[in-house]
Amino acid sequence: MQFSLSDIAQVTNGALHGEDRRVDGLSIDSRLTSSGQLFAAVAGDRDGHSFVASALAIGAGGALVERIEADYSEGPVVVVPHMTSALESLARAARSRLGDRVVGVTGSLGKTTTKDMLASVLAQRFVTSASSKSFNNELGVPITLMNAPDGTEATVVEMGARGEGHIAYLCSMAVPTIGVITTVEAVHTETMGGIDAIANVKGELIESLPADGLAVLNSDVEVVAALAERSPAAVLTFGRTGEVRARGVVLDDELVPSFVIVSPWGEVSVRLGIRGAHNVMNALAAAAVGLSLGVSLDELAGGLETSQNSPWRMELHRLPSGAALINDCYNASPASTRAALEALAALDGGESARRFAVLGVMAELGDRSIEEHRDIASIAADLEVRIIAVGTDLYGVDPVHDPAGALEVLRSLSIEQGDAVLVKGSRVAGLEVIADSLVARS
Repeated sequence: MQFSLSDIAQVTNGALHGEDRRVDGLSIDSRLTSSGQLFAAVAGDRDGHSFVASALAIGAGGALVERIEADYSEGPVVVVPHMTSALESLARAARSRLGDRVVGVTGSLGKTTTKDMLASVLAQRFVTSASSKSFNNELGVPITLMNAPDGTEATVVEMGARGEGHIAYLCSMAVPTIGVITTVEAVHTETMGGIDAIANVKGELIESLPADGLAVLNSDVEVVAALAERSPAAVLTFGRTGEVRARGVVLDDELVPSFVIVSPWGEVSVRLGIRGAHNVMNALAAAAVGLSLGVSLDELAGGLETSQNSPWRMELHRLPSGAALINDCYNASPASTRAALEALAALDGGESARRFAVLGVMAELGDRSIEEHRDIASIAADLEVRIIAVGTDLYGVDPVHDPAGALEVLRSLSIEQGDAVLVKGSRVAGLEVIADSLVARS
């Protein structure tokens, strides 16, 4: 979205130093800043002011800073009193141009996948913009809104939460007209509390909706369905018992689901562009929103089939040995790990096929951590999956110390045709190096 630097100075209560230019979009990573974008010098693990000069040198249209330094004293920069407040103001200015098709998506699981599917569905009919990757916090939401191109007709905004009031704050910037809650599960319980507390936080999205908006809720999860009482807007449900539901789900050899969507708008056969039976529910959430906004049944089927998942989510690779690798290492919770194990077990490799799950810790489970990890170990045993634990003994098996140790174990097992390996763990486990190493050899 294009703004002049002088307009940005006015919106943010800042001061322009240097040439007034038009910028298009927002970045907080100098390495990924596109030509003409506004670079915001955010203080994180490293102070973004250290990268202003390099961002300008590679073509940034200008920078948003809290102070002038010698290596970019000529600008063009907008100096603001406080970066967080400035980004919030920019987000609201961008939102004011986006009209009435802004969809907020939250939930304990499936946010990013649902966002990706929904963006693909809406793009069949509208000029559509959506959050990149999992940009879903107080930085990600301004980036999403500012990077919506001029002329955008539908916007999908992913929203995460660290605690009470966080989603309400994100909604104050994004002002969604439709809100989707995918599910509520026991994730991040160390910081978020129990199921009821998590549902209460997610419900802030529903409370933010206008009276003429729409709440899209998972009918199969009791605490989510109960949020209908907090909605000032109309409610549309999805799930096994929902108004939008699936019939006849079948997985092919690549774990891709096909099924019939049944809805108040009619029925349509679909084949997803992503893997895993658990993603049927995410597809139903996307379908509910798309159909409510006037997407046709044929457009819905096309959007779901062409949707692509974000990296490290249910990626299926064939290794040189003929074995299968499921790379689902973006993150891990009890529910998503159970779904990934079930997908691993569903791969047809023949009677002698072996199944291995390289698992890192499921983080932020608080006092439920031991119980949840042992439950996963029990599920793996029932599915005849051998766990290779990395960096944690919570699964009840002797762990290897690091990813290199896991790779050594896999080499010793002589993985062959028909075998399958799952790699999954929370981000802190850093297991993507295992999947990357296995794929690099293919």
